[in-house]
Amino acid sequence: MKKIDYHIHSTNSFDGKSTILEMCKASIDNKIDEICFTEHFSIDKDIPTYGFLDFNKYSREIDDARNIFHGRLKIHKGLEICEPYFNKEILKETIKDQNLDFILGSVHNMKKTKLRNYIEGKTNKEVYEGYFKEIYQMVLLSDIDAIAHLDLLKRYAYDSLGNYSFIEHEELIYDILKLAIKRDIAIEINTSGLRCNSLECFPSVSVIKAYKSLGGELITIGSDAHNTKYLSYEYFNQIKLLKSLGFKYIYVYEKRKQKSISLE
Repeated sequence: MKKIDYHIHSTNSFDGKSTILEMCKASIDNKIDEICFTEHFSIDKDIPTYGFLDFNKYSREIDDARNIFHGRLKIHKGLEICEPYFNKEILKETIKDQNLDFILGSVHNMKKTKLRNYIEGKTNKEVYEGYFKEIYQMVLLSDIDAIAHLDLLKRYAYDSLGNYSFIEHEELIYDILKLAIKRDIAIEINTSGLRCNSLECFPSVSVIKAYKSLGGELITIGSDAHNTKYLSYEYFNQIKLLKSLGFKYIYVYEKRKQKSISLE
């Protein structure tokens, strides 16, 4: 089957380490068929992503890469928007002419506080409950195609507070998943979680199983690579997992329209 990576960052993101051309060359070397750059973006002046992405430069580099690698690699242009429910009308106006293929929505900040700082002085239950409530608001209010790394908070909370109990937050997680299904928003399997201390994808298998039990089908897969080293990280293991859970497809996007890719 096709090898796909739908969450990667280049030096167009404030924390990216490899250029678009470097990421594309490495994708071909790794026999990846299709990628989507999802550069960090926000219109909130108080968080690190603000003001870094130069859309003109980003578009030129995407166009150049498409010309250079035509016929060898399918390249899509996307964004990972931090807190995309913030100043929605300004956001809509800002990105309306960017010809985006795919938009990930993420929560990296809680009321303008970085997640690593948000957890300080709180209990396990408090931090995860607050975070999942914020994810619910994002899914409710945002114009996005997929939820990026749904339980990302465990990256920051795991060492000091541990992982969350799925059962303890089950009702809220189910509410998020039901709303995502209703709004036709995909769930991303983000393999970067396997590279942190929790040693599990974002989100956990329990969340993916719950999504499937509700009839959810829209799954995207991304490595969240910020350099060439982690492109398509653990991809085929996640395909194997999805097949074992009864999923038949993963999804890719072009001009924000879904297309299914068979897992066979």
